[in-house]
Amino acid sequence: MNNAITELIEVQNSVLFKNARVIDPSVNLNKKADVFVENGEIKEIGNVSEKDFNGRVIDCSGKSIVPGLFDMHVHFREPGYEGAETLQSGVNAATAAGFTGVAVMPNTNPACDNRGQVEYINERTRDLIVDVHPIGAVTKNREGKELTEMADMADAGAVAFSDDGVSVKNAVILRNAIEYSTMIGKIIIDHCEDPYLAQDGVMNESFVSTQLGMKGIPSISEEIVVARDIAVAEYIDKPVHLAHISTEESIRLIRDAKKRGVKVTAETCPHYLLLTDEEVKSFDPNFKMNPPLRTEKDRLTIIEAVKDGTIDVIVTDHAPHTVERNDQEFNAAAFGIIGLETAVGVLLTHLVQKNIISFEDFVRLYSINPRKILGLKEVNIKKGEPANLSIIDPEKEWTVDKELFFSKSRNTPFDGWKLKGKAVGLYNKNKLYYSE
Repeated sequence: MNNAITELIEVQNSVLFKNARVIDPSVNLNKKADVFVENGEIKEIGNVSEKDFNGRVIDCSGKSIVPGLFDMHVHFREPGYEGAETLQSGVNAATAAGFTGVAVMPNTNPACDNRGQVEYINERTRDLIVDVHPIGAVTKNREGKELTEMADMADAGAVAFSDDGVSVKNAVILRNAIEYSTMIGKIIIDHCEDPYLAQDGVMNESFVSTQLGMKGIPSISEEIVVARDIAVAEYIDKPVHLAHISTEESIRLIRDAKKRGVKVTAETCPHYLLLTDEEVKSFDPNFKMNPPLRTEKDRLTIIEAVKDGTIDVIVTDHAPHTVERNDQEFNAAAFGIIGLETAVGVLLTHLVQKNIISFEDFVRLYSINPRKILGLKEVNIKKGEPANLSIIDPEKEWTVDKELFFSKSRNTPFDGWKLKGKAVGLYNKNKLYYSE
């Protein structure tokens, strides 16, 4: 299954997408139109005749074309953990999910903490339909002791720096990292968790963890690091990005900081918007993640933060694991879930179609804002711009079946969910994937 998607990818220099709803809030575009692409460039948006057209014509009636979706927080496991995911299988999953770009975290083995590792990722993915952007480690081997050669890694193509999986442990190191990365136009992405408070925990510390007799991870383990990172960023007046936010107090801290003008941005994940620690009562390891699923109050606060812009980006934190690591008793199972292939359906079904956010907001959260935060070139649906497009069928009803995933892993909490809305194709780098 993992190689089958490559057979559906065509090199297409001329494509005419007919009868689409074309939506790009960055250029105030929302209309029914044809999109004509030639040699990877958008040549026309409007009513384009098929007469004398020799390229591929795709009828997009009932479908939306948006700027290519981008997930700025995924784990593709290569090198070191190829049994769970490879760069190719991760790209297959991203392609099927409608993402034209991803940023891959550095907690591989060896860690992506030097120029050679960045170049390895770039070389392995250069010709693939999805843009794969390496994130370099902040510290050598992610140990929190010594800064990496960030400028050298940035020169090789690293788009940001993170020790994701662990926080930058030392506030002095964090301050130096933020100042150094800002000088070269890159952002620090911090995993917000105090390891001492979280030590040996397997789920949210709450009434539920007490009921189940499980060691809890207190919300304060996240909030202390959020507060520290905001304080450092405010003191030096430099930007920082906070990963996978999950608690009510973290949102309060971020919201208040933004009101003061602190240069802080933040992300969350679909599972924190839809699931709570009550799910752990099933003892299903597919509900074990880091940070853990929190309370209903936390979940509702995260939703409000997405609505009011306190949360800038939604990411999947796509974290593949082999069956051997995941299919265990809850306490022993690995943290994390895969999320690429369910993201669009889950968010359209449970946020957009319930009028919690608009479709345009969805595009901002999952296309425009991630690239802006990472300092990447904007993707616009505009005449003369490179064609970087995702095709979404907002009415497509489907049931999640993990056995049909293109990821090598199967660790999802959404198996069996009935969803409405699905990505059905993308166009990027003169390559077309269209599942229908």
